[in-house]
Amino acid sequence: MSATMSLVLGTTNAGKLRELGELLAPFGIPCRSLREMTGAVEVDETGATFAENAALKATQQAQALGCWVLAEDSGLVVPALGGAPGVHSARFSGPAPAGARETTDERNNSLLLERLANATGRDRAAHYACHAALADPTGRIVAVADGVCWGEIASRRRGGGGFGYDPLFIVPEYHRTFGELSGAVKAVVSHRARALRAMIPQIVRHLAAS
Repeated sequence: MSATMSLVLGTTNAGKLRELGELLAPFGIPCRSLREMTGAVEVDETGATFAENAALKATQQAQALGCWVLAEDSGLVVPALGGAPGVHSARFSGPAPAGARETTDERNNSLLLERLANATGRDRAAHYACHAALADPTGRIVAVADGVCWGEIASRRRGGGGFGYDPLFIVPEYHRTFGELSGAVKAVVSHRARALRAMIPQIVRHLAAS
């Protein structure tokens, strides 16, 4: 397979890479991560929406690498907080203070619990959203897809699985957080899984035709 036909996953987030790789594996789609690519660039996520950020990442990495790039932008949306953390999900708590012992995920979760300390009922409603974009080796966006997973925010962390806000995100159908659910379940119901399932036929079609 030539370099231009290889699919590059446009993220360095270890959790996202693992999930995307596992979702694509059954379809025989060979993937590489940005960590493996010489020439990958830093992309400023300046978009106001998940769609804008996904397009920025897919386009700029594809142009820099000359490869097909699948990028996604995703995060947690809490209506009671005006949609926050939203596109700022990964940096909700800001830069790490000097000497901080908590990880970024831990700080983000602590801030979310603090902001929702007095929230009850519908005010704890939330959803994970994901927008995926596929760019050809010239940087042109040729396919997009969205996925949403509805849930609510727990009053405390539950489970050690997943990443990000997973220990706080309760999936109502299972009465458990993503942190408590197995990876197999998450691969069916998560926002990222739903977006990728919608995208896979387009990935297969475009790469086969290239």
